[in-house]
Amino acid sequence: MTTADLRSLITAKLKENPDHGFHTLDLDRIKDEKYLKRVMKHCENDPKQGADMLWEIFSWRKSVSANEINETNIRMDYILEGGFFPHGRDIDGCLLLIVKSKKHVKGTKDFEELKKVIIYWFDRIEREENGNKITLFFDLDGCGLNNMDMELIKYVISLFKCYYPSFLNYILIYNMPWVLSAAFKIVKTLLPARAVEKMKFISQESLHEFVTPDQALTSWGGQDNYEFEFVPEGKGSTPKKVTFAEQGDHSPGEMLRLNPNNLIIFKNENEEVTGQFTITNMDDGAVSFKIRTTSPEKFRVRPSSGILTKGATQTILIVVQPGFQLRNVMKDMFLVMSVQIPKTDLSQKELSDIWANSSGSKVDEYRLKCQFPVKDLPKNGNLEVVNHEKPESVANALNNLQMNYEILHRQVDKLKLYQFLTLLVTCVAVILGFLVYQNTNDNDNNKYCERI
Repeated sequence: MTTADLRSLITAKLKENPDHGFHTLDLDRIKDEKYLKRVMKHCENDPKQGADMLWEIFSWRKSVSANEINETNIRMDYILEGGFFPHGRDIDGCLLLIVKSKKHVKGTKDFEELKKVIIYWFDRIEREENGNKITLFFDLDGCGLNNMDMELIKYVISLFKCYYPSFLNYILIYNMPWVLSAAFKIVKTLLPARAVEKMKFISQESLHEFVTPDQALTSWGGQDNYEFEFVPEGKGSTPKKVTFAEQGDHSPGEMLRLNPNNLIIFKNENEEVTGQFTITNMDDGAVSFKIRTTSPEKFRVRPSSGILTKGATQTILIVVQPGFQLRNVMKDMFLVMSVQIPKTDLSQKELSDIWANSSGSKVDEYRLKCQFPVKDLPKNGNLEVVNHEKPESVANALNNLQMNYEILHRQVDKLKLYQFLTLLVTCVAVILGFLVYQNTNDNDNNKYCERI
């Protein structure tokens, strides 16, 4: 089954119900191939379920006036409080939507207004991330029962389940107090079986498995000292990154030809680790291109954007910054985006407007994986190049090393537990022995007194 089947079914359903009153922006989603792929993936490639889901999405968005929700008609005091905001990326490059639960006290806010704030963030992120998946991060550090709002959590989960298809990467629950464990067992029952696997309970020690230190807030033990400050939409946002969740269902565009077309091989040259590829404009007219990466802080891309006339070729040079994290090397990717432009002598504002108004099927996307043949990691943290013939063996060696480290870490934790239990049993035995000894002495004294 394809997206064409889904498009046909929902179009027929709309014709059968001409008085639906759905918003034109929502109906435009039917033309967006990427959005339809999200729906199909969410519905396990069942076009009938997909058409029903689209109808439910359009109906819900109409009922809540989702397309009219903006910064002028929501409770900005709720926004500025900083209890709910996007920042940072997970290990797959997906944006984190952070819920600072300590800032929320159940029953103190107008729930309908709070829902509008949540819809605002979901819609804004969906636009800014071009529909790529996000990770819901519950920061429960320092929370108590009064911060646990099950109605709010149910609502957020319902958005992922019913109205934002294939939008969830992980649900990360950080530093959950034991008093809230029963509540989150209920949360698990609200999730489909596939989503339960996405729910991860993490601590400061295990955070690095899902969020790298450079993307983690300092309050979590990370390196990012970001403090929430609201930035209006369109005046700045979190840099977009490629997500691994899309590797399997992505079809490259046709405007550009990339060489190599799917893999950048990095080399060590003049004490710098560099890689390069070329892009050629295969379109009938001029195109503008942009290049994004999962880790913008780790690479210098030259150039990262530009304009190509018909048939023109551009070489892209990528330089790895000093101190590059070895563990994250194998997960990095690059995204090349292109859009048609009417002429080559556009002003910066005209070019920005074209990109701002281009989305979905108007933008061609091409993904490139990275190959870093690594022998070992020098003291300065940079990479060294080895034989390119067997990169798979290097990746396997790294994976095995990581697995052995995690196994050893678990064994140490078990050993600490055994030591604690041994000490506890010893203490109990000593106390019981003392009590028995004391009791025996008391009995002997009693007998002695009786004889007297």
